[in-house]
Amino acid sequence: MAEDRQESRPAAHGGVLAVAAARAHGVSTMFTLSGGHVFPLYDGAVTADPPMRLLDVRHEQTAVFAAEATARLTRTPGLAVLTAGPGVTNGVSAVTTAYFNGSPVVVLAGRAPDYRWGSGSLQEFDHPALLAPITKRAWTEHETAKVGSAVDDAFRLASTAHRGPVFLDIALEALFGQAPSGAIGAGETSGSGAAAPADLDPGEISRIAQLIAGAARPVLVLGSDVWAGGAEHAALQAAEELWLPVITNGQGRGILPAGHELLVTRARAAAFREADLVIVAGTPLDFRLGYGEFGGKDGSPAARVVHIADAPGQVAGHCPLAAGYAGDLAAFFAALPGAVTAAATGPAGPARLAWEEAWLPRLQAAVKDAMTADSALLTSAADPIHPMRIYGELAPLLDDDAVVIGDGGDFVSYAGKYVEPKRPGGWLDPGPYGCLGTGLGYAIAARLARPSGQVVLLLGDGAAGFSLMDVDTLVRHKLPVVMICGNNGIWGLEKHPMQAIYGYDVVADLQPGCRYDQVVTALGGAGELVTKPGDIGPALRRAFDSGVPYLVNVITDPAIAYPRSTTGI
Repeated sequence: MAEDRQESRPAAHGGVLAVAAARAHGVSTMFTLSGGHVFPLYDGAVTADPPMRLLDVRHEQTAVFAAEATARLTRTPGLAVLTAGPGVTNGVSAVTTAYFNGSPVVVLAGRAPDYRWGSGSLQEFDHPALLAPITKRAWTEHETAKVGSAVDDAFRLASTAHRGPVFLDIALEALFGQAPSGAIGAGETSGSGAAAPADLDPGEISRIAQLIAGAARPVLVLGSDVWAGGAEHAALQAAEELWLPVITNGQGRGILPAGHELLVTRARAAAFREADLVIVAGTPLDFRLGYGEFGGKDGSPAARVVHIADAPGQVAGHCPLAAGYAGDLAAFFAALPGAVTAAATGPAGPARLAWEEAWLPRLQAAVKDAMTADSALLTSAADPIHPMRIYGELAPLLDDDAVVIGDGGDFVSYAGKYVEPKRPGGWLDPGPYGCLGTGLGYAIAARLARPSGQVVLLLGDGAAGFSLMDVDTLVRHKLPVVMICGNNGIWGLEKHPMQAIYGYDVVADLQPGCRYDQVVTALGGAGELVTKPGDIGPALRRAFDSGVPYLVNVITDPAIAYPRSTTGI
């Protein structure tokens, strides 16, 4: 009987099966660049009820970056479709970025036919071997009837903590071939790959609570996985109940809104130098956090470190930890305040936590001092323009729900310091892989995810060269974005360090005053050149009011280097 029902169902090609499975996981947009190997996926999107949005770009990396940004902004998996061979290889850096960021992205790809494999078909290449090291799984589906379930498996895996990209290519026969529509499996999918929260380990929670209760100078670091895991409200509540000083990074930015009295990111150097306990949640202990080495300055002992992650494989193994936790981050933060209160309670009742009296006020004072010290440069009248002046002009124009995207080196480093989101989910940067060229893909996705909000893309002039052609995509799909190019005519992140090491530099210069604004205009958008500090604010207001892709090309002083403490090497 089951076989009879299967045979009576109308036939569907592999593209229809794949699109139905993707839609069951909340996918609404397919990002792609046209290729013949994946025509059935386009047909599946167009003929779906309702149709799935197709958004075509000018370079495959942009398609994957857009899918990744969709995942990071909406917390539902993103979908990129790449044609075989060079279509896949063009997307590799973007897939790697998603891997380092823990972004749930599914990349579906075309593949040369099985029946000709080894004969030299057009773009014949065994993709999974290349993609395996930078995905959670990479494999090939060879049977039409199994395409739906394979795509379902891909989305489930991508969305399960620790999240990340999954790659599936589909042999030409399987994608163009027909199978009963029951193979779609849409009614059998859960629509989510998220695993149920694991039971908390009360012993580990108690251990961490005791460390916090016994600390004199604790710091809590909130990273991207706190947002990605839906733990932002629990984390904020825990910080406020325990009155912990907080530093944010990545998409953890905005969990404590700009100006919050516990947010001490502007005092991070002092906090990490003097802390006796650092609790890091939802981000790796990589170069951005000194590889997990805190304290130990001026003869003081090194700080104890607690690492909180969403999966066991994410807990740091390269540095000593006082404690670690792997599991549901929202559940962890919900349990933490009560456990700390219990650990701090003695015969006389709950004790006042030591850091409230001296440590937190000292960090709050350091934040105020930093803001005061920076105010002169944020309003600098220097000519050539100091890059900080751009952020002094931009910050007052940003709405609470603005999405700010950084794609660049020194210029975007300033943004990370001086643009503080007012809400979580409002900041995107390339993350620890540091791949330039993310910007246009991220901006495309941000405009789709937040159709009525401000979307601001901050571009270094070096980064602009990687993806500016996809302004054409913004124009064709009517996606207005404000772009600000900090144009100093050099590879600043390389030029200044090379001069410091060797006394000279090579291959670090770009075209001075390059008219990136005219590139945008030629592609159908709008823009203008700014060379005087007093003209920045009016130009930004024109950009926000324009309703089109608009680039403000600001010529900045190449002699100014961002004062970074590490190169990450």
